[in-house]
Amino acid sequence: MLVNQFLILAAILFAIGVYGVVARRNAVLVLMSIELILNAVNLNLVAFAMRNGSADGHTFALYVIAVAAAEVGVGLGLVLLIFRNRRTIALDELSEMKG
Repeated sequence: MLVNQFLILAAILFAIGVYGVVARRNAVLVLMSIELILNAVNLNLVAFAMRNGSADGHTFALYVIAVAAAEVGVGLGLVLLIFRNRRTIALDELSEMKG
């Protein structure tokens, strides 16, 4: 397969993820959209690594996967704590997050 096909797929995944972050009001769906964005980045890293014949992209992709796992752990912990206190995970109803 061509690198262009991987890049187009990654761009589509990235756009869907950005739309999910901007348009969604549910905190869990926002976290899932962030994961989709990170997976699009991983796809780009691996595609360029395959094109250049190096393992650097694969190494960075592993770091991104590790950061994504930590983000999920911390993010879901925060969502559960907010749900326990407020009984909602709607981001519009949380006045603490307005700054």
